[in-house]
Amino acid sequence: MIGKKNCSTMANGKLKQTLTPALLWGLGVGYVISGMYFGWNLGLEKGGTLGMAMATLLVIILYTCFSFSYAELACAIPKAGGVYDYTEKAFKKDVGFIAGLAQIIEFVFAPPAIAIAIGSYFNLAFPQIPVLPAAISVYLVFMTLNIYGVKAAASFELVVTILAVGELLLFVSLTLPHFSMPHFTQNPFPNGWGGAFAAIPFAIWFFLGIEGVANVAEETINPQKDIIKGFGWALITLVVLCVLVFIASIGIGGWESVVYAANGTSSDSPLPLALGQLFASDHLFYKLLIGIGLFGLVASFHGLLLASGRATFEFGKIGNAPKILGKVHPRFQTPANALLFNSVLGIIILCTGKTAEIIIISVFGALTLYIFSMMAVLKLRKTSPEMNRPFRVPLYPFTPIIALVLAIICLLALCYYNVLLAGCYFGILFFFFLLYKFFKK
Repeated sequence: MIGKKNCSTMANGKLKQTLTPALLWGLGVGYVISGMYFGWNLGLEKGGTLGMAMATLLVIILYTCFSFSYAELACAIPKAGGVYDYTEKAFKKDVGFIAGLAQIIEFVFAPPAIAIAIGSYFNLAFPQIPVLPAAISVYLVFMTLNIYGVKAAASFELVVTILAVGELLLFVSLTLPHFSMPHFTQNPFPNGWGGAFAAIPFAIWFFLGIEGVANVAEETINPQKDIIKGFGWALITLVVLCVLVFIASIGIGGWESVVYAANGTSSDSPLPLALGQLFASDHLFYKLLIGIGLFGLVASFHGLLLASGRATFEFGKIGNAPKILGKVHPRFQTPANALLFNSVLGIIILCTGKTAEIIIISVFGALTLYIFSMMAVLKLRKTSPEMNRPFRVPLYPFTPIIALVLAIICLLALCYYNVLLAGCYFGILFFFFLLYKFFKK
């Protein structure tokens, strides 16, 4: 029976169904957890403690409403294309293409930023290893693991995610006893309300990527029941960790101490900066943070690489991208070509070394995804009321409407404070949409 199922799956070019609720939780938390280790601290430079806190609170509300609304779509339409499949059903192919392309941009730009951070952590532990070669090596290793098989990849993700969560809890237990309210409230609002809005993309980085759970719905054993479990428990875990890390990191020496390195430049390593105020660099706890802390970055990098492969695979499969990207590996039944293509793009992007800019482009893609998917929830409730919805978002229509409004506010703030990057992002969307229309004809 199992043999027949596997043969049929391979013959039909479908992805193999092997994921359980525990593995989905591991993926959901793993996609995001690197946001606790780096990136978020750059928002403190914009808004200070108070401005970043307000941006983070707004983003927590956004993600709570979004995740439960998105889970309705993922359970009703469990396909690897995620937002493409949802918006294509709600608004037809052109809108589906734009939403799907935004998703791919998010998932392709996020891993290079994480790879740079991994290279930086390696460089902290082993100064003889340059950042860029370490980051490229990480791409090659985890691309290979993802090609090998989704169950192996997701099982590895679960292990490193548990280690990463444990490391964050250890960090909090070491730093919270040294919390100082005067340090925490020092220069809390340096740039006023403008700084709070400018901090939004870095607050989003705390949670960016959780929607990737939907992209493995096609590989879940029981997607109609298990997807909501993966979303729900992952979101709760991430909100708790976000609050703890934010308070514990800043409370030791103020927000400047986790933003600026000794040479005065912005740092990609806020947790080592915080712990370095308590322990010397050769102390066991400091070394543990660097060593095990890599697991948090690896978990997100690996998970987002997995999700991006599924999104690109779906685009190739339905003809929105070259068909070769939609091919399943004949032996491993994974989207090998899509994974290879995304990895090459990612390596090119990470060679720029622009962490903050890469994060912001990824956030542009994420917010576009959130806006279109919430519109799809509202539209499909009207046009397809008969659709089987194993899970329905609570407090409809208020939940998706709140997520939609907050996502639009965040996108407008992002455009206002990043005009050049906004032009680049929308230019990419427009260029590929023109190519899509030309080749479709």
